[in-house]
Amino acid sequence: MELVDALSLIATELATREAPESAAACLELTEALATAVDMQESAMASLIGRVDAAGEQRRWGYPSTRAWLRSKLGMRESRAKERLVLARQRHRLPEVAQRLAAGDLSYGYAATIADSVARLDDADCAQAESTLLEMADQGFSAGKVASFGSRIRDVIAERDGTEDAPDEDSRHGYAKSWITTTRSLDGGRYVKGWLNAEDAAIWDGTLAPLAKPAGPEDVRDVGERAAAALASVLSGGHRATKVTVICDLETLTGGNAPARLTDGTPIPAAQARRIALAAGVSPLLLGRGHTPLYLGYRERFASAAQRQVLEALYPTCAVRGCEIPGTLCEVDHVGGWALGDSPTDIDQLALACGWHNRFKHASPDQIHITKDPDGRYLYRLLPPRDACRRTGNGPPDDTFDWAA
Repeated sequence: MELVDALSLIATELATREAPESAAACLELTEALATAVDMQESAMASLIGRVDAAGEQRRWGYPSTRAWLRSKLGMRESRAKERLVLARQRHRLPEVAQRLAAGDLSYGYAATIADSVARLDDADCAQAESTLLEMADQGFSAGKVASFGSRIRDVIAERDGTEDAPDEDSRHGYAKSWITTTRSLDGGRYVKGWLNAEDAAIWDGTLAPLAKPAGPEDVRDVGERAAAALASVLSGGHRATKVTVICDLETLTGGNAPARLTDGTPIPAAQARRIALAAGVSPLLLGRGHTPLYLGYRERFASAAQRQVLEALYPTCAVRGCEIPGTLCEVDHVGGWALGDSPTDIDQLALACGWHNRFKHASPDQIHITKDPDGRYLYRLLPPRDACRRTGNGPPDDTFDWAA
């Protein structure tokens, strides 16, 4: 921790300094700083690997290591995936790990090689590491190394008799979407293809919510979850999906105020009226401050009307940083139904994903609950009490300091 603190101080000092006037000096400093950053990435990969292997992130309320990297550290999906792959593969790449830590290999090459060997067995991994490092030493770009890494996987697949359909990228180009399939001897099917930007957006909008991890017991990788999501769509299992458009009564009767989706996306008034003509319209009575009034009776389970209101309020899980869509979440009694502190009234309910709903019940002292002006409950994850953490990660006042 002393080393991390010292590094933080140095980084703060560097960040507050103006760049030198000399562009040549800036170039030289950038190269030196990039090498130092790569060495820090080596240390981070080691730390992430230990967290991932032990499953420590689950005690802190995160269903997966990637969810922790995205939510707590603010990484984009691609960045979190890249770092996690390197953390998981570094023990199989001893030379890559050694050279990255010594500043003799850039993070870009290390991450590329780790991704290339992720699906190889140990014997093929060792040979691929040597080959790809040799390419890096010869000055090939990280992109070229990645392409060659893909080719290595294809060659191994051909050797083992599991080759995919022939590569047709060059023939199809990238303007049109295309898919080729090849049936295997056991009745399965290999799928390969390309989606243009428009079709990729449809793919992401339909499959991404269905392909998220189901919880800590979900050990499937991204590819396996995507395949299950696609199978669900093809079998019609996703047809319960709906889109909620929220607008004022004046908008429906000719006003100009725009409507909105649950994620805040504005919808022009005229388009909202056209949608209403062909869709079901359900009135929601709103109180002062646009807070939904009580719906239904004090029963154990929320009514359909209550859930509709909650889905309008919560585009995602109530836990800050959790990206599970509200439509896939469970209705949570904020005060706990079993404790008798939370009736099934609309102002006592929130939406939480299955993982965080169970986590809140099992570890209530690790959830800090607040309410925003729009009536939404906000759940914030707290460290476990037996964790040794410095002051700064607690409730908004940041005053607690739990020690191991």
